[in-house]
Amino acid sequence: MLKPTLLAAGLVALLAAPALAQNTNSGTDKFAQLGQELPTPNTYRTASGAPGRDYWQQRADYNIRVTLNDANQSISGTEDITYTNLSPDKLSYLWLQLDANIYAPNSMTEATQTAELREKMSFQTLEYLQRTGFDGSFKIDDIRMKGAGKQLPYTVNYTMMRVDLPQALAPKQSVTFTVKWHYTVNDQKKTGGRSGYEYFEQDKNYLYEIAQFYPRMAVYDDVNGWQHKQFLGTGEFTLPFGDYRVAITAPADHVVGATGTLQNPDQVLSATQRKRFDQAKASSKPVVIVTQDEATKAEQGRAKDTKTWVYSAKNVRDFAWASSRKFIWDAMGLKVEGKPVVAMSYYPKEANPLWGQYSTQAVAHTLKTYSKFTIPYEYPVAISVHGPIGGMEYPMLCFNGYRPEADGTYSSATKYGLISVVIHEVGHNFFPMIVNSDERQWTWMDEGLNTFMQYLTEQEWERGYPSRRGEPAQIVPYMAMNPNLQNPIMTNSESVLQLGNNAYGKPATALNILRETVMGRQLFDYAFKTYAQRWAYKHPKPADFFRTMEDASGVDLDWFWRGWFYSTEHTDLSIENVQWYKVDSKNPDIENAARREEMNAAPKSLSQQRNLQDINKTLVDEKPELKDFYNAYDPLAVSESDKARYQQYVSKLKPEQQEILKKGLNFYQVELKNLGGLVMPVIIQMTYTDGTNEVVNIPAEIWRRNNAEVTKVFITEKPVASFTLDPFLQTADTDLSNNGFPRKLAPSRFELFQQQQQPAPQNPMQRNVSSQQPKQGGGATGAGGGN
Repeated sequence: MLKPTLLAAGLVALLAAPALAQNTNSGTDKFAQLGQELPTPNTYRTASGAPGRDYWQQRADYNIRVTLNDANQSISGTEDITYTNLSPDKLSYLWLQLDANIYAPNSMTEATQTAELREKMSFQTLEYLQRTGFDGSFKIDDIRMKGAGKQLPYTVNYTMMRVDLPQALAPKQSVTFTVKWHYTVNDQKKTGGRSGYEYFEQDKNYLYEIAQFYPRMAVYDDVNGWQHKQFLGTGEFTLPFGDYRVAITAPADHVVGATGTLQNPDQVLSATQRKRFDQAKASSKPVVIVTQDEATKAEQGRAKDTKTWVYSAKNVRDFAWASSRKFIWDAMGLKVEGKPVVAMSYYPKEANPLWGQYSTQAVAHTLKTYSKFTIPYEYPVAISVHGPIGGMEYPMLCFNGYRPEADGTYSSATKYGLISVVIHEVGHNFFPMIVNSDERQWTWMDEGLNTFMQYLTEQEWERGYPSRRGEPAQIVPYMAMNPNLQNPIMTNSESVLQLGNNAYGKPATALNILRETVMGRQLFDYAFKTYAQRWAYKHPKPADFFRTMEDASGVDLDWFWRGWFYSTEHTDLSIENVQWYKVDSKNPDIENAARREEMNAAPKSLSQQRNLQDINKTLVDEKPELKDFYNAYDPLAVSESDKARYQQYVSKLKPEQQEILKKGLNFYQVELKNLGGLVMPVIIQMTYTDGTNEVVNIPAEIWRRNNAEVTKVFITEKPVASFTLDPFLQTADTDLSNNGFPRKLAPSRFELFQQQQQPAPQNPMQRNVSSQQPKQGGGATGAGGGN
């Protein structure tokens, strides 16, 4: 319970003035500007975070012919690469990425993979550890100059390949060369990976999700030169922009979806399918183009001939595709700032009814929401393809998991898991497919920014949407973890510990805190949109993001980047003590009455309580003659002389000083400590004795002179019953037990369980036996749209 201390009225003026705090910061000042941590601005990248007047980037255009062999699950292809040197440098060789070489027998990935053996291990785990008998690496058949036909020498260094040019490629010049290759597609369920195939035992069919299927140009830029760090499996892909024309030859009964727009629909689609596709473009709901009935019928056959699907994509950084005779295909149209876009999904019957209900709708919702917060989506299509594992992103096309039970039911976790993964992977069209950051170096620049945008998009899907990441409270267990188990966000992608927390959850949470608590939505949204506009179809680096967010908002955020991105410190602010003062008004009627009330309320000591029971009469009670003046004296009684002295005191005060005395203000000295090391704004809620409350937001700069402990004075007209730090869980504070004063108990929970094997629980749809069976293919319309 807070008790007041009387404050001499003459000290009020001192309290109102700023205190001269001693700077007790040790080591690096948390408010020091990011100097050596960021590169020096230049004419390529400015101090404001915008591209400079001399900014440049390379270009790579592709003409690819590729064939899928469904009999032995292999790919063979030929590509013409036109590489344009827009840098100021002469290039005597070019570097290409051979990402499939992580499946080579001598793979650096496999050689450096760590693992632990346990007493009990599944056959699947053992099979993954062995991975023997499979070689999914690129086999380079030929590399030669286009037209001249001169073979080019090349050197393969694990997942990178250097191609030596016959003469140096001068600035503003282009070179075209041809690469011929083949490789075996991996089984995703056995070897993992971002692409591959899934085999369906029941109908003996394959579903192919194909990416990283061709030798791809590496990025050459003004910061790193060639970005040719080895692909070890985590750090993803850094690629230049260009135009693609890709001809995909597959079994004639396959449906092929890909990055870009289909160039030869008359040759690969039936008249009915083309009509449905035209209907879908104008429909606000998904229309089925290839129905479940048609896909089920196709599963039963095996075409001996082939079809070639030709796709074209403009100004993209990559290309991916999917192929299967099992595919159902639905689509719907939408407009993004007046420009028509087609949202589409490809999925097998095993994915229904879930996919027909939600996938394409989630694609369209993502494009609208991301476009509102960043830049308008400018590509003509966006596609979600269902496969066996997780999710993975490519321009205009992504691969997503989650399917219902065999009986068509599904849990809420499966439903929201599907919607979330579609939002996340489609969202990657913006980060990094358009805002093209260096994934090989900085996973957080695509995954973290995208996870933040995913959170905003999920919350616009459904009120109370169960987002996994984004809310500050959700990152607390990670932030409170032993720092030895963490890396700073600013850690190379291949070296990150706990990739999900580090590169997805923590940066997404940081951005949410910036938006809600540090900057406010208006400043943040403007700055974030400015970053997307500045770096759309370019190659930004972390400094470009940090500088743009400050430049467009006018908010100094170096302390925030330093704490959240360059350290593993956590938020743990504590209210150590609160002292309550009231001004001594000198009015004897007020002050003496207050003292009397305090004396009456004071508890009696244990001895006093027992003496009341044990001592029937004191000596003075028995002998009244022992009483004198002081036995009847009331020191708190107000005399005429007391009143006269008060009137004399008041007469000497200025009117504004008299008003201060009349108000009976309360002064609270709140002592705060930063126990976690991470400086953050102080959000403090004062709950008054009448039940009302007030929230005060204090910028993080309160810690600028002393990063460890500060004292803040609050002046209120009403008395405060309690103080609470971070009442709305805005700062990811890891210990709420020290956030209140007077202290409050913060409960923890533990779970009891029966130590025996339990059957797999039914999902709610299965338990609700009285409900109707869900319809297959729900959500899409059109002839034969599901069973």
